[in-house]
Amino acid sequence: MATRKPKVDASEPTPRTAKRKLSDATIDKMTDAMDAKKPAVKKSSTKATRSAKDIATENDEPYVAIIGIELDPENVGNGAFELDWNDKFITQLVRAGYQSKPNEAEDVIIDRWFQTICKNIAMENYEQWESNQPVDARPRVIDRRNLGDGRSEAS
Repeated sequence: MATRKPKVDASEPTPRTAKRKLSDATIDKMTDAMDAKKPAVKKSSTKATRSAKDIATENDEPYVAIIGIELDPENVGNGAFELDWNDKFITQLVRAGYQSKPNEAEDVIIDRWFQTICKNIAMENYEQWESNQPVDARPRVIDRRNLGDGRSEAS
């Protein structure tokens, strides 16, 4: 014999279909918990990322950077640096005394500046090496003084 289920009035909420009003704080907690379970998805930005050079130029600041280094695989002592700079950096170099002729490009100014940097590094290393040498191994400095009548004094 088949049994019939009692008729349920749809207007009365049953425990399964009961809806309760949630507070905003509870909803926030639930959505935060759901968001924590979801893997993070990167939002695609419509703006292109700005480079450090662009930011420095917008802020009217000098910018220079090494963007590449090439080395000769057979002689690693030979190579080249690729530099990037903005106009504000060129202005700063000109104010510091790095000049070029009117028909020369701005990379001539950059080249002179970079050579000065390299010379300063070499001189600093040489001076450090020289100061670490024993006194008797250091090169002698000879002072000459002209005494006149074709005579000179050396010490």
